[in-house]
Amino acid sequence: MRSWKVLSDRLVAAGFIRPSVLFQGLQLSRPAASRWPVSLLIGLSGLLVEPLAWLQTLLFQQRLRRSKLPPDPVVVIGHWRSGTTFLHQLLASDPAWATARNSLTVAPQVALLLKPLLRLFMRAWMTAVRPIDAVPWSENDPQEDEVGIARLTMDTHMAAMAFPQLYPFHFRRTVMRCSAAYERQWLRFTRLTWLHDGAGSSRLLIKNSAHMARVAMVLRHFPRARFVLLRREAEDSIRSLVQVKQRLAELVGLQPAPDLCTQVEQTVAAHRQLINAFEVSRPLIPADQLLEVDYNDLVAMPLETVQRIYDHFRLGGWDEARGPIRKRISQARSYTADPVQLPAEAQRRLRELLAP
Repeated sequence: MRSWKVLSDRLVAAGFIRPSVLFQGLQLSRPAASRWPVSLLIGLSGLLVEPLAWLQTLLFQQRLRRSKLPPDPVVVIGHWRSGTTFLHQLLASDPAWATARNSLTVAPQVALLLKPLLRLFMRAWMTAVRPIDAVPWSENDPQEDEVGIARLTMDTHMAAMAFPQLYPFHFRRTVMRCSAAYERQWLRFTRLTWLHDGAGSSRLLIKNSAHMARVAMVLRHFPRARFVLLRREAEDSIRSLVQVKQRLAELVGLQPAPDLCTQVEQTVAAHRQLINAFEVSRPLIPADQLLEVDYNDLVAMPLETVQRIYDHFRLGGWDEARGPIRKRISQARSYTADPVQLPAEAQRRLRELLAP
């Protein structure tokens, strides 16, 4: 049973990568021999659906090109483990929003073609909770767009998760810089999102922590984009991310994870780079298109915090949104967070690096 759960989690998190993308990754980094089962699963699953990816391109290319995206999406940003997933879940429970969901991100190159089938299969074989933090999830739950784009290009933050021994290299390459390939695939994925989830929706919702460093890219295509920035104490979000990175390395890494002290050092450095990149880009965002939300407010007063977002951006439709959002909040109350605790040496190193 455990092996089946691991297989399912690996497919949802990193399966069905297009062969050309995997080939690009192998030119940049080398997998460890000890991780060959993960490499094989990722490679074979992508090969399996590649003919259907060509068919989807043939059938949907014109619709994708003609699709008219809302000009003013809401973009949820903030360092990883700062509440972005919870806020994404709450906002996405309002049917007015179209957003990336697990049934799209698992295999975007075929998700339009196989939409009913993918949802059916995922409902049957997805595990009940996310392997990285035990958050309940399903095929219809919202997902960070970076996870889907990783199936289409190697120029995403997920490359740093796939090759954890080279995390700083891939972080600089994919987050601190934005390649033309990434920008092209991000736009394509955004159009896929709208076709996949936009029926009956009037708004577009994007969630991606790495977009803190890509504000200029987002505004280039969506000058009226509204940004919600989540803030959390650096020590708490970094400690939690270190744990997540260790678990992801075990689940989908093509290399073993580095030792915990190295992981702490790399994560602190990346945190500073991401925050600094956003601060440099902040002046590009018109004042009325940015709202900062404190993690503690979101956790303590989720309904009031989401209403504040609706009010600030004058979104309208709050009376219709309140019920589904309140229901999602009620579901979240049954969730017990995994304890986040580092070994004493790693915790000491974290505090040393964050000391004034």
